Parts: sequence; structure tokens; C-alpha cells
Amino acid sequence: MIDFKTYFELLNLYSDYAMVCDSVDWEHWPDFFVEDGTYRLQPRENHEQGLPLCLLALESKAMIRDRVYGVKETMYHDPYYQRHIVSTPRVMKVERDLSGERIHSEANYTVVRTKLDGESTVFNVGLYRDVIVRTPEGLKLQSRMCIYDSEMIPNSIIYPI
Repeated sequence: MIDFKTYFELLNLYSDYAMVCDSVDWEHWPDFFVEDGTYRLQPRENHEQGLPLCLLALESKAMIRDRVYGVKETMYHDPYYQRHIVSTPRVMKVERDLSGERIHSEANYTVVRTKLDGESTVFNVGLYRDVIVRTPEGLKLQSRMCIYDSEMIPNSIIYPI
């Protein structure tokens, strides 16, 4: 499938992504995606039934940057911290052609949310289903589908999962 060096880069991609989200370093979140990269947040039920409806569907890096702007400048909400716990990624398949290599991988995730005046609670649990490509800057997400397990989500999802 892939060599150890590539798998180590994949591990770093997953852990660096979580660290950027957990450290509220929103300006760097778009850097994990290629220019035409997509980010989607979809309930498991819709995904399993092949239904396209997503809670959030960002269709390019420009839209992802716009989401960062919205999180930082226009959305008003009770601030909270989040902490990602991500399983070791599993490589599902690797495609190689003239355009390069595409790694299809997935990992389970749990996001714990802590409100400034409250206790920590499980906020969102699901599966990342990713397509990752090699760029001159290293591995980047071509697509990230966050498939969350519960139809019930508290309030709204502001920060990236």
C-alpha cells in the first residue's frame, strides 16, 4: 500500500490537523487542504442512505477560508475549547496515476467540548473519510468527510471537526 515514510507523514497530517483545531489556530486550518479541497460534515444516517444533505459543505479552499473568517469575525456564540481524540488512520486504498498518488484513509474521531464555565462533555463522535494527495508542501486533504454518528448535536457546530 504505502511505505513507512508516507504513513508517518499521514500520521503527522492527522495529528497536526487536530492540534490546529484544538489550539484555535483557525488561520492555519485551510492549509491542510488543496485549492479545490472539500470539507463536509454529514450525519451518518444520510451518508449510509446515499443522501447528499450535509450540515456543512465547503467546496473549495476559498470557502474554507471564508468559514474561518466567519468563525473569527461574524459568529457570536459562547466560547468553548475543544479537544480532538483521533484514532490511528487506516489506509483503505491507494490510487496512482499520471496526476500522482491519492491515499484514501479513514480514522475515528471524538471531539470533547469544554465551555469556559462548565465541565467537559463529548460533543461529536464519528469517522473521518479522507482523500489525501501529495503536493510540493507535503500531504494535503483533497477531501475530508466528517461523518458524525448522532443526529442530535448540541446547539450548532461552530469550529471545525
